[in-house]
Amino acid sequence: MTKPTLSTLPTSMPTMGKAIDSWQAQPMAPMQKEWPRMRCRFVNGEPVGAWNDCLLSEWELERCGWEDFHPHTETAFVIAGELHIECDGESVILGPGDSARVNPGRTGRYSAPVYARMLTTYGPNPDGLESHSFRYFEI
Repeated sequence: MTKPTLSTLPTSMPTMGKAIDSWQAQPMAPMQKEWPRMRCRFVNGEPVGAWNDCLLSEWELERCGWEDFHPHTETAFVIAGELHIECDGESVILGPGDSARVNPGRTGRYSAPVYARMLTTYGPNPDGLESHSFRYFEI
């Protein structure tokens, strides 16, 4: 079997629409006014309803944590600090450059005893099932 090259790929490849999608930077903000130690920004869409792509977000946790059930995968990539993740009796501690995924249909618990900054991807979530059982806590 011959490995495809750019010149051998079909010219009628399906696209998502435009050649490039882009989003203007938004500031990180607390998820809720009552939760000032947990800040985030969703980059390429909000995790509401159905979506067939992955959603990208950026988070900062300072001496706090978050727990929720989600029907989609959630992958965290740590940029700075130390992130603790627990799910179904398993736990990991991640540092800069480390990543972990909580698989769909589970409750993930994310915490930073001091500080953590991470990028996350959600999804896809083609059936539009909702996350629930949200719980914020301070350390």
